Amino acid sequence: MPLAHSPYRSGHGRVQKTAACCNSVGNRTATHGVEPGDRDLGRVALTRATEDFEEFAKARTPQLYRSAWLLAGEHHLAEDLVQETLAKLYRAWRRVEQTDNPAAYAQTVLARTYISQRRRRSSTERPVERTPDRADQTGDHELRLSLLQAMAELSPLDRAVLVLRYFEDRSAEQVADDLGKNTGAIRTRTSRALSRLRAVLGDEAVHLAAL
Repeated sequence: MPLAHSPYRSGHGRVQKTAACCNSVGNRTATHGVEPGDRDLGRVALTRATEDFEEFAKARTPQLYRSAWLLAGEHHLAEDLVQETLAKLYRAWRRVEQTDNPAAYAQTVLARTYISQRRRRSSTERPVERTPDRADQTGDHELRLSLLQAMAELSPLDRAVLVLRYFEDRSAEQVADDLGKNTGAIRTRTSRALSRLRAVLGDEAVHLAAL
């Protein structure tokens, strides 16, 4: 059953909006102070890079939104997080596409952006997901709502650690590198966060990675 405000929206409009805004800035930057012939080549290269980015973003946005929804716990905050992440990826796209794993890099940018956003917010602010229609209160959706409530009890850094470790299937070493922490600290945070989730979700916790 389709879920209202679920983590599986396509995000096509967000991709187009982000690429259009960044492309406008990029066009002005790429063509300023160069000869006409070089300017044309620059526009061609920029257009190709934009097309490559749009293709990448369309493919990755559903997964980015899924992770953002788990981190932010609220539809509009998740959309804002994805939007800011895509904008950062576009601005650095020529470097991003040369990495070994652009998709993994995108998830790292998302997690770092989320932590940065939360530092800018009041520490007492707690996003709450919109109460769904009764027709949606079944099966996996109830488990997702339970997951959101459990995740809301964790610190922003602990949320990011769990999303990267279990929903993105990263090793503790990779997460430590992604978030600029040591591996021991990541393992400690992982264990502590999982214990808190199990306290809220009980046996349902074993199904989380499949959501």
